[in-house]
Amino acid sequence: MKVVIIEDEPYAALRLKKLIQDCDNEIEVIAELETVEESVKWFRSNKEPDLIFLDIHLEDDLSFAIFKKVNISCPIIFTTAFDEYAIKAFKLKSIDYLLKPIVQEELIAAIKKYRDLTGQTRSINDLKSLYRLMTDKTPEYRERFSVSFGAKIKTIPVDQIAYFVSEEGLTFAYLINKGSYPVDLSLDRLVNELDPKKFFRINRKILLGIHGIADIHVYPKSRLKLDLNPKFHEEVFVSLDKVTSFKKWLDR
Repeated sequence: MKVVIIEDEPYAALRLKKLIQDCDNEIEVIAELETVEESVKWFRSNKEPDLIFLDIHLEDDLSFAIFKKVNISCPIIFTTAFDEYAIKAFKLKSIDYLLKPIVQEELIAAIKKYRDLTGQTRSINDLKSLYRLMTDKTPEYRERFSVSFGAKIKTIPVDQIAYFVSEEGLTFAYLINKGSYPVDLSLDRLVNELDPKKFFRINRKILLGIHGIADIHVYPKSRLKLDLNPKFHEEVFVSLDKVTSFKKWLDR
């Protein structure tokens, strides 16, 4: 079986690929695509795979925009971190959906479901309907995260997160009551999924929650140094080009 992964988070794509190969080493991942534009180009010049793993949110658009430009008839398994999107996808007769972080048992079940339905195709009209649902809806910001640690999954409400930090290519959520957990999303992606009234990107490394501020120190030349709660292991400064917008954010 040949599959294509469409996912704009490299860590999430790598993890999904490993899970697929662990599930069945005869499954071949023939392409890993990150954007709508890249996906459209690939499908225009390549034969359809047997199955697609499709993330709903991509860097340049909702992934359903792909189907406005190319006609794809092969089955799709949605991967998403948003329960409401997954439920709608399921109701519109997708093969299946996997909520992030993806776990092996659910992946195995989804692939089994695909194999049980081999020979059946899904209507492209379903995809277009889902795309309309996604684009017509008013913005809804993430309320919780599911994170995996060891053999367990933990659900963390957004209100318990003090800040997010990007370190060595990974993103970690630091909790108000201490402790940190890896999440499968980049800071760029999180900026779009979190309420901008509650979180602000203070520099390239930190996405700060309003409850993560302990103290703010004013330095010469308008520099701002922050004490975070919980305490971070490095000194934290607001980027100079963000100082003005950060002060406005504080006044909201």
